[in-house]
Order: sequence, then structure tokens, then C-alpha cells
Amino acid sequence: MRSMTKVYAGLGSNLGNKRENIIKAIDRLDACEGICVKKKSDFYNTAPVGGPLQPDYVNCVIGMETEIEPQVLLEEFKKIEIGLGRKPGVRWGPRVVDLDILLYGNRIVDEHNLKIPHERMHERAFVLEPLCEISPDIKHPVSGISISELLEKLK
Repeated sequence: MRSMTKVYAGLGSNLGNKRENIIKAIDRLDACEGICVKKKSDFYNTAPVGGPLQPDYVNCVIGMETEIEPQVLLEEFKKIEIGLGRKPGVRWGPRVVDLDILLYGNRIVDEHNLKIPHERMHERAFVLEPLCEISPDIKHPVSGISISELLEKLK
């Protein structure tokens, strides 16, 4: 058996039944072979950042363990998004559901379609607040700063 890695993912929705969309995405992730969802933050209502005029988001962060490599995990995330009705659209535009890999253990991934840690997570309260709620002491693998300290700096 391959070893499990702690992974944190951000989820957001601003179309349809936002909370239900996120719950369905979490359920589908948890049902994937090789993924076990361990923690879930509360839901956070947040204004959209960038992109066109659009409804507010509901966001949350989950902690999970997986043996799936980052690129394959990204493919699973995309399948779940499409399965829940996400359509291609404008960058940072409205969406039924959005799944982002925030942290994958202490790994640093810099590929054309995948950046881990998520390249803007340290600038986004809608990521740091729910992440801090479930794991305030984990450290950002590039800066070495804890999530709670990153959130404090942002405020």
C-alpha cells in the first residue's frame, strides 16, 4: 500500500444551491478510491474576487488523506466539477462548483496546469479563514509560515 498524504482542498460555489453543490462534491471526493475526507470547515459566504459581476460564493476547505498523485487528483477534481454541472466559462467567472488543491503534504508542484501550494492562497481570506479553522498550525511549504500567521498578516 502506498503511503497517505495529507491534502487540503478549497471548494466554492456561487450558482444554484451553493451549499448543496459543495456537500455533493465532498461526498463524491470521499467516495473516490484512495481518498478519505477527514475534516471540513464551516461554510463561509464571500464576495467574488476578480472576474465579471456575479453572485457571492459559499466556500469551505476540507482536509483529506490520499495516495493519489497530484496530477491524477486534479483530474478527479475536474471530473467531479463537470459531473456536478460545471461548464467552461470566463476566468474567475460564476460556477456551480470549483475544487482547488491548496496543499499536498509539503510537496511543491510547479507545472503548467497545477501549482501547489495554490499560488494565491496566501492572498485570499476565503481560503485562509476556513483552512485556519481546521488546521491553523500547518505551515505553507514555501514561506514556512503557519496558516494562522498568514491569515493574521492578511487582516
